[in-house]
Amino acid sequence: MSKPKRVVITGLGALSPIGNNVEVFWDNLINGVSGADRITNFDPSEFRTHFACELKNFDAGEHLEHNMIRRSDPFSQYGLIATDQAVEDSGIDFEDMDPFDAGVIWGSGQGGMFTFEEEVKNYAENDYSPRFNPFFVPKLIINMAPGLISMKYGLMGINYATVSACATSNTAIMDALNYIRWGKAKVMVTGGSEAGITESSFGGFSSMRAMSQRNDDPKHASRPFDKDRDGFVMGEGAAALILEEYEHAKARGAKIYGEVTGAAMTADAYHMTATHPEGKGATVAMQQALNDSELNAEDVDYLNTHATSTPVGDISETKAIENVFGDSADHLHISATKSMTGHLLGAAGAIEAIASIKAINENLIPPTINTKNIDGEIPESLNIVLGEAKEKKVDVAMSNTFGFGGHNGIVVFKSI
Repeated sequence: MSKPKRVVITGLGALSPIGNNVEVFWDNLINGVSGADRITNFDPSEFRTHFACELKNFDAGEHLEHNMIRRSDPFSQYGLIATDQAVEDSGIDFEDMDPFDAGVIWGSGQGGMFTFEEEVKNYAENDYSPRFNPFFVPKLIINMAPGLISMKYGLMGINYATVSACATSNTAIMDALNYIRWGKAKVMVTGGSEAGITESSFGGFSSMRAMSQRNDDPKHASRPFDKDRDGFVMGEGAAALILEEYEHAKARGAKIYGEVTGAAMTADAYHMTATHPEGKGATVAMQQALNDSELNAEDVDYLNTHATSTPVGDISETKAIENVFGDSADHLHISATKSMTGHLLGAAGAIEAIASIKAINENLIPPTINTKNIDGEIPESLNIVLGEAKEKKVDVAMSNTFGFGGHNGIVVFKSI
């Protein structure tokens, strides 16, 4: 059996609540800027929570043609825009490639929520007359994002969508990694997008009491690991990565950000929405990702935690980290970038992958903001970067994601 091919990152694109490209996103991330504010997409006053991390100063019309906007949901639009950035960043010319050697694996947790809500409202307002938009289904379905990306760039290889709730993007990255490893592709566009700040989606999470209710102070609402945390802050956006077989990237003189060394997924098989209280599935997934990377716990310098700022989730994750890293925890530094971006749901893993890759390239660990008093149940052995970014040599970074349904997705990145 031939040795698996090495896979590297050659392009990045980001559309986030704290920046509409990678450069601005990273600058705000390391400077501790919060993207949370009162919702502008709709009037949130009837809900328990009135704020979220929306995109700022964003107009899809500045990036996409009118017909594309009319025929696609915002989640697909976000994916197209982030991909455009990543492709430009990579310098790749897909016309110089066999189109069957390049593909797209993309993720979204909810897909076309704007479209779903708009069409159902129109149906009700028109006395339940069957006047649905002919693009209703194509705009709604999650696989349309990778489909549209492939059409734009003529990519005829592997193409599909992944859905594993808030672990979705890491699932997509893992699958893209493996197809290149196996020699089934030379280049893969991967990542995730989410446009879920709609009345129905937001209202559902609000009814679950899953979100923070600090309506008087939204910028300080997301406070992972803090004893006074009261829930997550919803976010939206997209992030794209160009993954490429190492020899292919080297042959074309590509800029290489780092290597994707391994990934793993497990299931908690425990609860529809809660993580396993002892982090059982997360523990095994992190260990498997290290094994897949042929790395040991002491090799990891930075861990971008899932840490949504929920009372149960933060504790179970930190227990899992302690289980895996044990005596190596004094070398490891962790942070929770959702304290700034909010929780991008199915796009969380992709935006946090970029944070992890940038940490390797800049030797700078983003901070966890808003956290003042660490919960007594959080293991004291963990080095949580609080308040300000930390300069540190970062050769290896791990990124954790966990989703409703008990999905655990872990990806490991390494300098090259």
